[in-house]
Amino acid sequence: MGTAAALTITSLPGTAAADPQAATTPEQAAQLLANASHRLEVVSEQVNEAREVLGLQQLAVAAAHQEVAATQSQLDSLDGQLRQVARSAYTGGAGESLATLDLLMTSDSAEDFVSSLTFLDQITGHTTGVLDDVSVAAEEAEQAVSEADAAEAAAQQMLDDLDAQEDQLQSEIADYQQQYGRLIEEQRQAALAAQAAQAAQAAQAARAAQAASAQQAQAAPTGQAVAPAPAARPVAASGAARTAVDTALAQVGDAYVWGASGPNSFDCSGLTQYAYAAAGVSLPHSSRMQSQMGRAVTRAELQPGDLIFYYSPISHVSMYIGNGQMVHASTSSQPVKVVSVDSMGGITAMRRIV
Repeated sequence: MGTAAALTITSLPGTAAADPQAATTPEQAAQLLANASHRLEVVSEQVNEAREVLGLQQLAVAAAHQEVAATQSQLDSLDGQLRQVARSAYTGGAGESLATLDLLMTSDSAEDFVSSLTFLDQITGHTTGVLDDVSVAAEEAEQAVSEADAAEAAAQQMLDDLDAQEDQLQSEIADYQQQYGRLIEEQRQAALAAQAAQAAQAAQAARAAQAASAQQAQAAPTGQAVAPAPAARPVAASGAARTAVDTALAQVGDAYVWGASGPNSFDCSGLTQYAYAAAGVSLPHSSRMQSQMGRAVTRAELQPGDLIFYYSPISHVSMYIGNGQMVHASTSSQPVKVVSVDSMGGITAMRRIV
C-alpha cells in the first residue's frame, strides 16, 4: 500500500502568535506588521504542506480499506466443502474414519487406496495453508487500516492546529494594520514624502544616465551610429522553464493571499506551483517540499525558471527570471512583483526543477 509522508513542523522563535503590541510610530507599526507577516508566511507554508500530507494519508487509508476488502473476498471465495475437509474430515474424529472407510470400499486395489488417501491429504494440507495465509493477510490488512486511520487523524489534527495559528496571526496582522492607520497624519505624510523623494532621486539618476548616453552618441564619428549595449538575457534551461517564467510574469500585479494558488491571487509557493503547472510540471503547494525537488544549482548557474528559497527553515520561494531578478508573491501588503534576488536577504537554497 505504500507509506504516506509525515509532516515535521519546525517552529521559529516567535512563530507562535501572541497578543499584538502597541505601536507608537508608523515605522514601529510597519516593523511589527512585517514581523507578523513573516511569521504568518511560515505558518501558512506549513499549512500548505500539512494539506499535502493529509492528502497522502487519506490515500493510504483508502488503500488499506481496499486491501481489507480484497482479503475478505479471498476468504469468502474459498469453497466451504474444502474448508470442511481441511478442518473436520482430515483432522481426526469420526469424519476422518468415514472418509477413510469410503476410500477403502471404493478403491480397486491397495495401491489405489494409498494413492487416493495421499492425494486427499495433500488437498487438506494445501487448503489449510491457503486459509492460514489469507487469514494472516486479513489480520494484517485490518491492522494497516487501524494505523492508516490513526495517521490520518494525526495529520488532520496537525492541520487544525496550524489553521488555528494562522487565524490568530491574521487577527494580529489586522490589528497592526489598524494601528498603522490610526497614527498621526503628519508622520504618515512624512513617510510618504520620503518615499517620493527617493522616487525623484531615482528618476533624476535615470535622466542623467539617458543624457550621458545621448552625449556619447553625439561624440561618435559621423555616419557611425552607437548601438546601445544589448541587455543580457539568460536562456531558460528548458521549454518548460520558459513557459513557467512567462506564466509567473503574467501574474505580476495580482494580489497576495495566504494559501492561494491562482488564478487571480497567490502565495509564494502557490505562484510557482501555478507557473509550472502551465508547463505541465506538477509541484506541491509548499515551499519546503518544492525545495526538495529537481536538482541543486549554484548562484553562478542560475537560469530563468530556477526556484530560489529563503529563510531557515525554508518558508519562501521565488522564481529567477534572469539578470539578477526574480518574480514572487512576497507578502500580504504587496502584489506579485519583480525584484532583485537579493532583496530578501540570505538565500537558503536554489533548485532547477526541469
